This record gives sequence, C-alpha cells and structure tokens, in this order.
Amino acid sequence: MPVPLAPLTALRKGVRAFAARSIAPLAEEIDRSDRLPSEVFSALAGEGLTGLGIPPEWGGIGGGTRALSVVLEEISRVSPTVGTDLSVHLSVCAAPIHRWGNDAQRARWLRPLASGEILGAFALSEPGVGSDAAHLATRYERTENGVRITGSKMFITNGRSAGVVLAFATIDPARGSHGISAFLVPRGTPGFSVGQPLDKLGLRGSETNELVFDRAELPEDALLGPEGEGLSIALGALVGGRIGIASCALGVARAGFDQLRAAVARNPDDDRRARLARAWADLSSARALIEKAAEAKDAGRPYELAASTAKLVAARVAESIAHEAVEVIGPPATLRGHPAERILRDARVFPIVEGTTEIQERIVGKMLSDGRTGEDDSDDA
Repeated sequence: MPVPLAPLTALRKGVRAFAARSIAPLAEEIDRSDRLPSEVFSALAGEGLTGLGIPPEWGGIGGGTRALSVVLEEISRVSPTVGTDLSVHLSVCAAPIHRWGNDAQRARWLRPLASGEILGAFALSEPGVGSDAAHLATRYERTENGVRITGSKMFITNGRSAGVVLAFATIDPARGSHGISAFLVPRGTPGFSVGQPLDKLGLRGSETNELVFDRAELPEDALLGPEGEGLSIALGALVGGRIGIASCALGVARAGFDQLRAAVARNPDDDRRARLARAWADLSSARALIEKAAEAKDAGRPYELAASTAKLVAARVAESIAHEAVEVIGPPATLRGHPAERILRDARVFPIVEGTTEIQERIVGKMLSDGRTGEDDSDDA
C-alpha cells in the first residue's frame, strides 16, 4: 500500500522505516559497484513513491512539494543516489509533462511513470553547454511527419534506463532562446542511443550518461508545449527541481550530522560540542529554507528566490557537515567503506547538480538587486 501522505509526520515516519528496511542495507554496495539494483525502484513503486506529486487521475498518489521534500530527504539520508534518481524522475520529467503536456501526453506517459513501469530523465546539458542553456548545439529540423534531432547531451541522470527523456533542441542557434523546443523521446527511438556510463566521484550507482541523437526521428506529438517555448519549460522545471535536489542535499547533511554526533558522543569536549552545535544550526537553517520554498510552491506563490536560496544553502551545508564529520572522526573516515567517506563524496556533488552554486548566487543576487523577491515586504531581511 502507498505510504500515507498526511499528516507529514506520518509520511516521514513511514518513509524512514521503508528506507531503513529496503535501501540502507544496499547503500554501501550501490556505491562500491556503481550500480543501482532494479529492485530498488520496484520497492519505491510498491510504496507508491514513483507516483508522488502525480494526480490520482493520471495514476499517481498526489501530494505536494512538502510531501516530496520529506520523501527525498529521508531516502537521501540513507542513499542520495536513490533520492536523486527519484527527484529527477518526478521533479524534472513527470512534473513538466503534467504541467505542459496535453491530455494525450499525460495519459501516455504519466501512468507508466507513476507506476514505476518506466523511469524518467531530463536532458538539457551538453558536452559544451552547461549553465548557458540558451546556446544549445543540439538541433532539430522539421520533417513531413514530425522532427529530426541531431546532437548529444551530457551528464544525464537516469540516462541509460529511462523509458522517456525530456530533451531540448534548437531549430536555429541564431534564434537564441526563442529557437528551443522540448521533446518527449521514448526509449528505442530510431537514431537515439545511450553512451557509456560516466565514472563519478559521488552519487555512484546513479546512472549518468551521454545521450546521442543521430538524426533521431520523432512524430509531431513528441513536442511538449508550444514550439519555441522549450527554454521556458526547462527553466521552469529546474526551479521546482531545485527544491527536490535541496531536499536530497539535506538528507546527506543529516547523514553527515549523524556521523558527527556519534563521534562527538564517543569523545566529547568543548570544541567538538561547538562543532556539533554549528552543524545543527546549519542543518536547521537549510531545512527551514527548503520548507519555505516548498510551502510557497504548494500555495501557488512565487518561489524562484526561495528555491534557489534553499538549493544554495542546502548544498553548502551538506558539504560542510560531511567535512566536519570526517575531521572529527579522523583517519578511519578517510578509508573506502567508511560511511563518512561516502557521505563526503556524495555531498561534493550537490553544489554542482541542477544549477551550480555560482548560478544560484547569480539568480539570487540579481533578484535581490532588482527588488524582484516575489515576497511581501514583511518577509524581507
């Protein structure tokens, strides 16, 4: 049966028990082998978690951003690999299909995504294009029956196993952002292939691949949203996705805090207790920012500033607490197989994925300097 969605405390308790039972025993092996067993996503699907945020009429179990945040935090506390894969599946694949797709596209894709029958992916980054998404090199051209896509994408989470990829291409680079469109690319599309997996520092076991489009043929109904609105769709999906990734980072921060607290308890002194206090304050601040962003999104209020701030802070806190844990534990924490060593490697990824720290700083700084907080004056610092 699906995990209850309300109240949130019941959801947290249920997901924590599920993660401890079904994911935690596999976490070390997932990291060591750099492979995520298929039974993990089957277990997520069995709990209804692959349909979180997808309305029941489209096969999901509903739930808002606050619920998604709780789920991703608890799962990432034991395995951010699983949390990140689920976040991509839901936040930047299923959610954009629900928001910008037509009913035929929703019926075709949301039900198998919600049931866990297929996995979703999001393909924007390219070998030569990372944060500058308006200058894509992947091209598409019109054909008699649809479009033909040529180019490649890089660092794509869930790339190898995804049943559908939300991919972005431009009809003419000279048009800039106005030339970009979004396409739903099914697995097995002629001309579409997956490159070798990338051997990463952290989040090992999370598939990360290059995707290749060699004159890949797609029908007209593969277009998601209006033609030429692809960049708006991509950026809109990423804003919501930042709350999910921030929640994953928070889970890593909590795992690091658990290691730090245990080390301090074994050998307490004033300096170590002060480190623990600072880590707790950082952890609490990151959680509050994520909750604020999720509540704003669920309430239909502007949330871009809150989402970028939450992602910026949560990524920093995850890395900081993981580093503190390794320092306090000492040499044993530098050895492969020690949980603190894995947590530190995983934490290092979050300042990079779904918008780097520098990009979040640029977004937040520009919104603040322009006075575009999207919030009431009473909330201003």
